[in-house]
Amino acid sequence: MLTVLGIETSCDETAASVVSGATPGPGRILSNVVASQFDAHRPYGGVVPEIAARAHAELIDSVVERALADAGLGLAQIDGIAVTAGPGLVGGVAVGLTMGKALALASGKPLVALNHLEAHALTARLVDGVGYPFLLLLVSGGHCQLLICRGVGQFQRLGTTIDDAVGEAFDKAAKLLGLGFPGGPAVEKAARGGDPARFRLPRPMAGTAGYDFSFSGLKSAVRRHVEVTELTDEAIADLAASFQAAAVAALIDRTQAALSGPEVRGAGIKSLVVAGGVAANAALGSALRGLAEAHGVRLVVPLPGLCTDNAAMVAWAGIERLEAGLTDGLAAPARARWPLDARMAGIAGAKA
Repeated sequence: MLTVLGIETSCDETAASVVSGATPGPGRILSNVVASQFDAHRPYGGVVPEIAARAHAELIDSVVERALADAGLGLAQIDGIAVTAGPGLVGGVAVGLTMGKALALASGKPLVALNHLEAHALTARLVDGVGYPFLLLLVSGGHCQLLICRGVGQFQRLGTTIDDAVGEAFDKAAKLLGLGFPGGPAVEKAARGGDPARFRLPRPMAGTAGYDFSFSGLKSAVRRHVEVTELTDEAIADLAASFQAAAVAALIDRTQAALSGPEVRGAGIKSLVVAGGVAANAALGSALRGLAEAHGVRLVVPLPGLCTDNAAMVAWAGIERLEAGLTDGLAAPARARWPLDARMAGIAGAKA
């Protein structure tokens, strides 16, 4: 059993957590503190990097102190410090990484500088102990990918977005409809009372070869409807429902293609894992349950609070890396981009 302090500052959540456990999991979350910046960014309809970095700098000390206090532990009782080192808004990443390095140096504990996407990927093992290999659908504000996860640091990317992430599309649709920020929960709430068949919207990439995603065309279609539609409450609900149905259909089409493809069939995969903020969407969860059942695999979706950015996933990924003997030095850099699949590193235009 290892006990690790995790720190997460890659976007607009300042978070720290203490987790105890051993692979393959599940682990025990001893504390999980998340300080949201929603109110600071809401007037702008999205995350402003400079505001986020300043807020992280103001909050990080108190958030870490509270996480240790809630766990009833001091640094002397921690086995390691795990901190997000990228990808993300580099100013915010640097704040958390600097804190993690300082704590590791002061305490003499090993440092694990983590890929934020790996932390999302391994959340299913924290909560469920799911075994390798598994297929991961990673859906968030900044990322939309399908990956085969074979072990710590062993990821094969099957597909990624060629333009925008699905979470960013939700945020944009919400802004166009005047639903506010963050967009994902706002669109989902509005869609509950809407008619998903009223507006004809595209399902980008559906039926095409490969496993890549695209959402820019869907966003543009929503904008065109907004420009020519009287946005009554009914119309807003119908357009939100139509957008959500199109986005979910696109995700399901690509995931079904991956589950049917030779890479997944030949890997002995028994579980489909969903991670990232959009994984909390109920319509997506319902569609994925049917898809998993049809393909004879188990669906694992973390609780909503562990789908969005948090430090418990970072601490757990730190446990997995420490068990594997993988640690980092104090020179570990903050990275704005950092592909999970090492084959993508250094490729011009490669998505994180």
